[in-house]
Amino acid sequence: MEGTMQTQPPSDPGGQGSDGRVDSKSRYDWKDITEEFMSSASALQMGELLHDTNFGLFEAMSAIEMMDPKMDAGMMCNQIQRKVLTFDSALESGAIKIKDLSIPELIGIMDTSLACLVTWLEGHSLAQTVFTNLFLHNPYMIDDKCLKAFSILMLKLVDHIRDRVNRAGVFEEEDFQSLTYGFKMAADVTDARATGMMKEVEDDLNRIIKMTRSKVGEERDAQTEQEHEITNALFSRVKFFRLFLTALLSFSKEKCEGIPQAQKLICQLLELLPIIRDTICMGIQPDNKEVDYPTIMGFEPLVNQRLLPPTFPRYTVIRSREEALGHIEGLLYRLQIVTTVPELTTFHIIMEAFQEFSKSSPCVLSRSILQLTLLPVNKRVFGVHTMVDFLKDTIRNFIAPPVLSQKSALYNNSQAKQYVDAWFVQVVRPFTALVQITGHNRARQRDKWAHILEDLSALQEEADKVDACLHQMLTKMEPNRQHIACLGNWVLYHTLQAMISYLLAGFELELYATYEYHYVYWYLYEMLYSWLINTLHRADNFLLENETMADSQQKGRSNKKNKKKKRIKTLNKEITLAQAGQQMFGGYYKAVMGFRLDGKMQMPEFQFDCEEVRYSHRFQPFTNVSTPPYIPYVQYKLTETKSGGAYAIPSASASGPDSQQKGRRNKKNKKKKRIKTLNKEITLAQAGQQMFGGYYKAVMGFRLDGKMQMPEFQFDCEEVRYSHRFQPFTNVSTPPYIPYVQYKEMSDLNRYEPDATAVSLYGAACKCFHQAKSLLESFHNPSEEVQAMIKVAKVNFVVMKILMGGHKKDSQEPPVFDFTSHPVYPTIKMV
Repeated sequence: MEGTMQTQPPSDPGGQGSDGRVDSKSRYDWKDITEEFMSSASALQMGELLHDTNFGLFEAMSAIEMMDPKMDAGMMCNQIQRKVLTFDSALESGAIKIKDLSIPELIGIMDTSLACLVTWLEGHSLAQTVFTNLFLHNPYMIDDKCLKAFSILMLKLVDHIRDRVNRAGVFEEEDFQSLTYGFKMAADVTDARATGMMKEVEDDLNRIIKMTRSKVGEERDAQTEQEHEITNALFSRVKFFRLFLTALLSFSKEKCEGIPQAQKLICQLLELLPIIRDTICMGIQPDNKEVDYPTIMGFEPLVNQRLLPPTFPRYTVIRSREEALGHIEGLLYRLQIVTTVPELTTFHIIMEAFQEFSKSSPCVLSRSILQLTLLPVNKRVFGVHTMVDFLKDTIRNFIAPPVLSQKSALYNNSQAKQYVDAWFVQVVRPFTALVQITGHNRARQRDKWAHILEDLSALQEEADKVDACLHQMLTKMEPNRQHIACLGNWVLYHTLQAMISYLLAGFELELYATYEYHYVYWYLYEMLYSWLINTLHRADNFLLENETMADSQQKGRSNKKNKKKKRIKTLNKEITLAQAGQQMFGGYYKAVMGFRLDGKMQMPEFQFDCEEVRYSHRFQPFTNVSTPPYIPYVQYKLTETKSGGAYAIPSASASGPDSQQKGRRNKKNKKKKRIKTLNKEITLAQAGQQMFGGYYKAVMGFRLDGKMQMPEFQFDCEEVRYSHRFQPFTNVSTPPYIPYVQYKEMSDLNRYEPDATAVSLYGAACKCFHQAKSLLESFHNPSEEVQAMIKVAKVNFVVMKILMGGHKKDSQEPPVFDFTSHPVYPTIKMV
């Protein structure tokens, strides 16, 4: 059909409305072109297609989808029998009121509006949630003082939330939809005026509450008591919405000046929630409670359906009022955590806190406010410090490079300062991205960890060049000091953390099949955690050398007696957690290897797939990282060694880059008792390594035992999966990527004598889990995550101990890896 637009003349009676006014709407004179189109199309040969430059794939798909009830969201309006009312038509028909609303009606409207707001925050569109409230379409026409003030405040609230989320930029299309569909957000009303209007309503209601409250010596009648309760319910809601907007506005103040006010307001909001929850029943309720959208006065679910694009209709279920309050309560508790962020002092502590915050899967609003609290619009840390200065302080606490030490000759050297400043300019962008990654939803973080590896690898290469130049300059000024891999070691630490986070996200998202566990655990145990422990030890030793050098310089400048100062190392927690994680995965690795030797886990036969391909796929992101180096599949297979009949894997921590520096301590230093600053980080790294070592050896044991078997793939193989899993690591030069062939050679059980058995692997896994447990128990005040790791390590230790004794030796049932206690470290169960 085609049409030419014509405007009907006023003389045409069809062009006049019922009130005698001329209807100026455009009319179309449609013409049927079907025969002409079919005649022209018949001239085309079979398979021939006429393509116009203005008609592409988008137009073709739109033409197919438009007017299709299954594909066009706007066609839903034609599937209902009733008339869809707009604000004006509803007002004319008397379906809504704009004055003299009862308190139950106001309570119902406010509660339903909050439910729509929460549904919007969960990823649905404004048109199908908040703006189904007809009162928000034109709040200035409302005569009721309370409803008008509330409607304007709701618009300001939506506008502020949309602004905060857009500025933070840590949302995806499934998280949040910011499109306003042309609705006005009461821009002519200031935030202060909007909250002031609500305060006036609040004062009016407060006067009624005082008049109706019980007085000493007087008895209230039932009507007065009911009026008091219902007025108090409305008062609580009016106050809640006013304080909620004020609290959100407090977070947007410069230099975190509004944080103390936000803390007080959040406490008041939490006190109001129980009152609101107990009085939900006082508001008007939908006539039909079985539907998934509100049907009370003033709400029309399909009023904006025509505004939606012609796409597959997304069914929107509005949260119930009880669920909405639960969501808001969780949001307020998360915002309480945000108020403590300005107390964090270093980048490492901030990253740890942000990652812990992310584990609770917070909503997009709390994630955005957290990001903007750290890095507001001016891109200064907490609105005060430059990112460069903040990162410099972090590096000083981590490895104390001479170029950043005031006691070093390099500190005031203009050329050295120029090198360092130029390098820090490159540091800001990737390290800002590291913070932003923690603000995205958990499913998206894995891809972003993979993408950041390339930037970190390039930054590390630049850091190595700067370190080399600074070392050359320093040896000329101070022959006894060195500047080897100081800046590079710090970048390497974060590169390793990103690589580990990438692999662990695969467990959390349940991406790995059980027959892939052995090379994932091997990579974590043998490569990443070993490099992480070496990196932390290197930084720790450098801190010791720097402290010793500073003490010796101080002795030469003063005749006073040496006053020994105790230093508490700042990385003790991180080291302990890393050690525990290593031990946990070491236990899993050895358990799996034991299962494989025992025949409990068998490798399936692939027709178009192999283990090497799967290995390369799993660790592909690591090929982009230079340090730690990627471990090819061949090298992985070579690392599986046996010692004294028990399966053991040599730890890189014993033969890594820093092994040569061990034992180089001055005899005088042995008399000096010193608490390491990185003990926490080293212990955590060692625990993590032992955990993954345990998993790896357990899985290999299961495979030998026949309890874990490799399925037969028709169009897949282990090598493909390996390459896919580790593909991002190919962009990293350090640590080097381990190809699948090298992995197979390093992990081949048939290369060593005596032969490895499932029992020996179970024993090695048992030892790993025990070491992980011991490392984690060294923390005085363990976090919830550490406690969960200890629990998992204990259970796995017992399971491996039982398997060593021949428990279910003849059973071919595969083990169960239960991630209930911890999303990354599973509990091994035998069924």
